[in-house]
Amino acid sequence: MGYYINVEPDVSVYVEDLNPKGRETFVFLHGWPGSHELFEYQFNQLAMNNYRCIGLDQRGFGKSDRPLNGYDYDRLSDDVRIVMNQLDLRDVTLVGHSTGGAIAIRYMARHKGFGVSKLVLCAAAAPSLVQRPYFPYGQTKETVLEIINNTLNDRPKMLRGFSDIFFFQNVSDPLKDWFFKLGLEAAGWSTAAIANTWLDEEQLFFDMKEINVPTLILHGIHDAVCFFPLAEAQNKGIRNSKLIPFNNSGHALFYEERDKFNQALMQFIDEKI
Repeated sequence: MGYYINVEPDVSVYVEDLNPKGRETFVFLHGWPGSHELFEYQFNQLAMNNYRCIGLDQRGFGKSDRPLNGYDYDRLSDDVRIVMNQLDLRDVTLVGHSTGGAIAIRYMARHKGFGVSKLVLCAAAAPSLVQRPYFPYGQTKETVLEIINNTLNDRPKMLRGFSDIFFFQNVSDPLKDWFFKLGLEAAGWSTAAIANTWLDEEQLFFDMKEINVPTLILHGIHDAVCFFPLAEAQNKGIRNSKLIPFNNSGHALFYEERDKFNQALMQFIDEKI
């Protein structure tokens, strides 16, 4: 079933809730520029194994409203907090992919991990997607500025190019078309605004130190968007974290090695801490 939840007086976000009576709950935060539908192959298998799967479309993406403003990590994590409260979610495993992983980290710090008992970061855009003088492992500032410029001038072409680096394995043309369609569902302004947030956001280095729940880090070693050293930095910066490399995946590890990915999620949520 699906819900629209007001996160501001004039802004609602869409939430997909599959198998509400499942024995344990996953909450998925998608990456840029997709929607909760990126996790289709998790919803398929996890729900069949009697897990509840909740996918949130961030503002500006998927089926959610597309306001002009509100695309910094503080506001996006506040949206998650409102959804958690409205659905009375407790003891969930929060799963964040790419930018969704960065939002998950901000949520854990800013909202003291409200309702979250375990955290999964997959191909997370943290602690910085962009290179810094003290962190040389991200994309260059020039690359991100080019993404923003291309988004504002020829967004379909930008999305086609992004799909070329999103996958490491060869995937079918129809699957690439599906991924392209998900990107087109977003607003151009929200797509550019999130990319602009990557340039300015440095707080995640400190946010990671605030995480106090068991954390699983899943990352493709061939990731051409969020390079593998980001995962190593997360593993070093987050207490009680475990890193599992995905040797045959790029940024889309939840699809390219979906059986391994899904098994890791189920094993992690069922572990007794």
